[in-house]
Amino acid sequence: MIPARPLKAITRHRDGLIHAYTIESGALGMLEPAAVFRPPGGDEAVASAVRPDLERVVYTTLNGVVCLTRAGDPVWASDFEPHSDVRHGHRPGCVLSLDGRTAWVYRPDAMAGRGGGDRWVVYDVDTGAVLARRELETVGHAAGHHVHPVDGSVYLDVGEGQDGSVIFRGTTGADGEVEFVAYPWWDRCLIDLAPGGEQFMTVDHGQADVAFHRHPDGDVLFTLPVEAFGYDPEETFVEWSGGYLTPDTAVVVLGGEDQGEEEWFRYHLVDVQTGTVGGEIAVEVTNPYEFVPLGDGSWLTGGPVRRSRATAGTDPDPAIPRG
Repeated sequence: MIPARPLKAITRHRDGLIHAYTIESGALGMLEPAAVFRPPGGDEAVASAVRPDLERVVYTTLNGVVCLTRAGDPVWASDFEPHSDVRHGHRPGCVLSLDGRTAWVYRPDAMAGRGGGDRWVVYDVDTGAVLARRELETVGHAAGHHVHPVDGSVYLDVGEGQDGSVIFRGTTGADGEVEFVAYPWWDRCLIDLAPGGEQFMTVDHGQADVAFHRHPDGDVLFTLPVEAFGYDPEETFVEWSGGYLTPDTAVVVLGGEDQGEEEWFRYHLVDVQTGTVGGEIAVEVTNPYEFVPLGDGSWLTGGPVRRSRATAGTDPDPAIPRG
């Protein structure tokens, strides 16, 4: 069995502060912040990423990216020029590399009204120097970053609203040069990378199916349409959430509406080695995007709260209609 991904530090934003949490092996329940960062000057953090040692945090605002020490001292800042007065529809994102030395920042410049397409920029975390940049030719509202747990390459999933989703990958060579590649799809949303990094999971932008791909070439290993889970595709969709619960098991989220037009979601298990649909687990969330699998048999929900299958049921309400 491939070992689960190393657990890492995560962040949540609350009351203008960035709360950092470490996920300790075996610890379940409500997580308490291990560090709290206060953005200076009333900065409103849109996205953030913290080093595993909790000594530095990098965060984006609508108009820039900032690196702070744990003591709250600015290390460096980089403004997105020209300044944008557009308040909605664009959310810059960021992630730190596996070794914590570089920050990868997505700039939705097209929706921000800066002209041209979006940009993906790599910064040195210690100095703020720009190490690489890529003009994406996308018009995205936001993007999700995923760091490969073994080779350290970085995936970027740019959401372009009704126009679809585009997936890129960046790799840093031994010489420090960064290479960017784009996958040949506009209609697949990246959901998660396997804990051992050998594959990744996507959902059709139209929410008709889920697919599992080989890393790094993206070749499809298998695809499961809505019908494979026993539902009517005219009434049920695959949600853009879920991910790898363990190295061998993924959670695929199916959703729909009951007769009272209330939304429902069910969390199905899939054996990613065989492509076999298994049982279900009960997940207590207010929306399916709160559910974040950690790859070691546990997951996070809002709070954040860490749960595992030992603390959750295995059969959600059977009265929820299928197909």
